[in-house]
Amino acid sequence: MGATESTLNRYLGTLFRPDCDYVDGEILERNVGEFEHSFMLSRLLLEFSRCEAKFGMEPLPSVRMRVSETRFRVPDVCVVSAADPFEKIVTRPPLLCVEILSSEDRWARITERFEDYRRMGVPTLWAVDPIEGKAWAWSIGNPEWKETIVLDVPGTPIRIDVAPIFAELAERKSKQ
Repeated sequence: MGATESTLNRYLGTLFRPDCDYVDGEILERNVGEFEHSFMLSRLLLEFSRCEAKFGMEPLPSVRMRVSETRFRVPDVCVVSAADPFEKIVTRPPLLCVEILSSEDRWARITERFEDYRRMGVPTLWAVDPIEGKAWAWSIGNPEWKETIVLDVPGTPIRIDVAPIFAELAERKSKQ
């Protein structure tokens, strides 16, 4: 067994808190745990849960996805079809992957993650920066990153206006 296989077996057999990515034989930590990141994650999950059954989708926070033979990513949220069979580790392209930026994240690091999702076949990607109050969307039908305040998944009724979430976060932070 080679070093890469050994590391993959260690990765698959270990529960990290928070979970880590696995990229080409290397276990990589993710930037999570700050208030803004957690706040945005909780609000997005609330929005998704309001329409989960109606839209036939399941939002999954921090689930492992096998994006290629040598790469596993853990998006902040991925949305799968409720019709998809159960998988302990997601191997089918979800409808959507969402990354929420933390203060330490840089666009170059996030871009590599999004490239993995695109190569896997994920049709829609969202990037949300709760600190700056900005959001971007990418989809196969609109293959340029577009800054937007209303995030949607083309071809589905999934649509989230993040402006009220950003406003709620700003209000919360102003009370410090």
